[in-house]
Amino acid sequence: MNATDQKLIVTIALAAALADGREDPRETSALRAVADAAGITDLDALAREIAEGTVRPAELARQLSDEPARRLAYQTALVACHADGPASEAEQRFLDELRAALGIEGNAGPTAPPEVGSGTPPSPDLNDLIMRQAMLTGALELLPERLATMAIIPLQLRLVYQIGQRHGQQLDANQIKDLAGTLGIGAAAQVMEGVVRGVLGGLTKGLFGGMIGGAAGVAAGAAVTFASTYALGHVASQYYAQGRSLSAADLRALFARFQEEARTLFPRVQEQIQEQSRTLNLQTVLATIQGR
Repeated sequence: MNATDQKLIVTIALAAALADGREDPRETSALRAVADAAGITDLDALAREIAEGTVRPAELARQLSDEPARRLAYQTALVACHADGPASEAEQRFLDELRAALGIEGNAGPTAPPEVGSGTPPSPDLNDLIMRQAMLTGALELLPERLATMAIIPLQLRLVYQIGQRHGQQLDANQIKDLAGTLGIGAAAQVMEGVVRGVLGGLTKGLFGGMIGGAAGVAAGAAVTFASTYALGHVASQYYAQGRSLSAADLRALFARFQEEARTLFPRVQEQIQEQSRTLNLQTVLATIQGR
């Protein structure tokens, strides 16, 4: 992949991250750092061009040199659009237009499991969902593909979305992101850092410093990621089962307790996670992210 492809892919990813039209000062700061690292000197101008429709994914896609670059462009846009929860209508339109321009067929793969009734404590089915997603994100840490770890946070936030639905909650991306942020799990900032690291190599090492905070530990290893996803799922279940009445301090205390529980569980499932990583198909995982 040549330097032109690299910059185009990062530009497409930034356009995807901005496609929903929402602005969060922390995310804007992170995106600005990503743009600078990729040689894009004026993020504000890029944002205006995206909003006005002068930067279109179809035009960027046509400039990519080959099939691997086109596929990587779509994958990076996919995880960027799901970095703060399920894709909005605007983000989905962006992805649809990009996919058509790139000549990539519609995604195939599993989507969200069918909804079941709510309950406290979590039903066996919900417990199973949380465990399966915790093992999946742990397995992603073991994959060699550069996009693998970028898929972890979108999968974690999608799990929160599914759990909220099962408890009868209608959630938007900001509500999901706020819960994850309360527990120290980042979203768009870390995913976009992953985009640039994956496309440009180690250029952005240390780029965000302490800005990501506790989310930096998510990528520390399979055990940490397993524990993080497991704890997030169980905290979300209790939070939504109790009508979102838990305080931030209560949520963090629960998260710590469930992380400790997950650490005791990890040795029992470690071999299964390793086995899953050997047969895991990243394309299927990315298709799962796009499923609602």
